[in-house]
Amino acid sequence: MEWTPDPRELADLELLLSGAFEPLTGFLGHDDAHTVHEHGTLADGTPWPAPVTLHVAADLNLGDEVTLLDPEGLPLAVLTVAAHEPDGLTAGPLKTLSAPEHGPFARLRRTPAQVRTELDGRPALAVTMRGPLDDLTEIVATAKELDAAILLLPLSYGEAGPAVVRAALRAKEQLPADTIVVPVPLAPRDEPEIDLELREHVAAAFGATEHLAGPEPVRIPGPPHRRGLVVFFTGLSGSGKSTIARGLRDALLELGTRTVTYLDGDVVRHLLSKGLTFSKQDRDLNIRRIGFVAAETARHGGLAVCAPIAPYAATREEVREMVESVGADFLLVHVATPLEECERRDRKGLYAKARAGLIPEFTGISDPYEEPDDADLVIDTTHLSIEAAVSRVLDTLRGGGWVR
Repeated sequence: MEWTPDPRELADLELLLSGAFEPLTGFLGHDDAHTVHEHGTLADGTPWPAPVTLHVAADLNLGDEVTLLDPEGLPLAVLTVAAHEPDGLTAGPLKTLSAPEHGPFARLRRTPAQVRTELDGRPALAVTMRGPLDDLTEIVATAKELDAAILLLPLSYGEAGPAVVRAALRAKEQLPADTIVVPVPLAPRDEPEIDLELREHVAAAFGATEHLAGPEPVRIPGPPHRRGLVVFFTGLSGSGKSTIARGLRDALLELGTRTVTYLDGDVVRHLLSKGLTFSKQDRDLNIRRIGFVAAETARHGGLAVCAPIAPYAATREEVREMVESVGADFLLVHVATPLEECERRDRKGLYAKARAGLIPEFTGISDPYEEPDDADLVIDTTHLSIEAAVSRVLDTLRGGGWVR
């Protein structure tokens, strides 16, 4: 089978294939990941700082081969399944098929082996960077004391990657001429100590005899009215979510202070998700597609209004992560009109058909709706007019500073 890992897993895959994660030759299973987390070693006692894991949402057996693809469908590696857990965690060794194709600053990419060859045995001081280097004094002094070459390793994972590489190139202009700059797509780990240990390991793989960690960047987000925002409505069919969402869109267009994109569940199914069924897998895919478009809108400072049913908590959380990963804000609005009221309205006759067995897997009848416990706003339209509901959402946007 074929599988496209998520961005963090793809970054780890590149480092595994390049040798930057030696002695690892593949993704870790549950036992190794647990031991790493608890004791800082692999199950066999080999020191290792951080879990490197892959999740594959498929039924797999030991010995199966999974072709790992990049987002454009390029086969990067084949994983032979050595372990597959119920939660999707999949372990096994990797066989390289092709090198990842890179975007910005592709010319600067090198493998650890290539950099070690370039150093030719000379001591190297590696500086790992997630942001600008404001003071180069310590770097220059340490390199001089060690008689070492300077190796700048901008950790180019994610949206901030190109900016970090540009910061490294600016620093190189003030450093010795033989300074080497190599982007490394190392995703940050949540715990600073573990992140530092992994940076040290990668630096050593690139031939460093000494390592300095550059300061973490201080990010000051812009004011809310300048940030991207996704207002994501969820609720049963007939709850009023689409009507409220359209009313919000119209109110925002009347104000004229934000660029607005409207993504209604039914409208999207006619275009972006045409051909999908109403199976759980296809419904999840439909929500992911909506989330992707919304996140791209928010990435550039736009405001996206989405109104799918989105019955599953895990998929809603995926959309939240998509949006927040591009530096935008996410507002979840649960239109919590009870099933009885939605069924009483039944404007499209869908509930009647579902009760008659004519519509399989219908949310609220033959398929569950997982009510959110993380909603930023809850609205029940049983005794609330649409105008009042729209006003409540708009007041929330004004209160959060997203709308002036």
